[in-house]
Amino acid sequence: MVDLFIDRVLVKNNKDQDELDTEREILMRLQNRILMLFFASAACETCQQFAPTLSDFFKRLTDEFYVDRSAQLVLLYISMDQSEEQQEDFLKELPKKSLFLAYEDPYRRWLEAMFNVEELPTVVVLRPDSSVLVPNAVEEIVRLGPGCYRNWQEAAELIDRNFMITEDFEEKSMRSFSDPVRRMKYKVEDEKKKNKKKKKRGRGWGGGGDEGGEAGDARDDRDGGGSPW
Repeated sequence: MVDLFIDRVLVKNNKDQDELDTEREILMRLQNRILMLFFASAACETCQQFAPTLSDFFKRLTDEFYVDRSAQLVLLYISMDQSEEQQEDFLKELPKKSLFLAYEDPYRRWLEAMFNVEELPTVVVLRPDSSVLVPNAVEEIVRLGPGCYRNWQEAAELIDRNFMITEDFEEKSMRSFSDPVRRMKYKVEDEKKKNKKKKKRGRGWGGGGDEGGEAGDARDDRDGGGSPW
């Protein structure tokens, strides 16, 4: 998916309309995410009716007010508007976290042809590898709401990075918690080994260890001084 937009300029639908114009910025925003290409026009009455539904759908999956972790989902508006003023008006109906292509960017029409868009509105859902997951998800979004994202995620075999990061953090936390216990365990075992070595050295120097006593008894037996019983 990143390859589709690596040389393009994507614009944020925020107040300042910040641009993502470097390879790194686009990579950070699009990599390992499901992309929704929203083809619509302000002059299309059906598009006007669908826009609030799509906006609510996207917010419920990405807004911290609704979810603890944002879904790996990107909404990109591909304007089919007849003027830049129409495009600006329609963008007001879309989430601030969505992206769009500038009106003067001819790539809009190229994408329209590439994905064979024949009706408006159309929401083309792309896997992270840019292959088409759903040619037009408008009906599915209206019918299932945010629940259809799970279907997309499974079908796209999307790796949930946020979940992996959480797992790694928990594993690290558990490891940090158990480290002092393991260090104490190893310290006790080291002390035991040291004590055993001391005892062996003591017996080797003639100390009264059990091995020395057994050796003495054996010598007595050989010398005939041991008890016959």
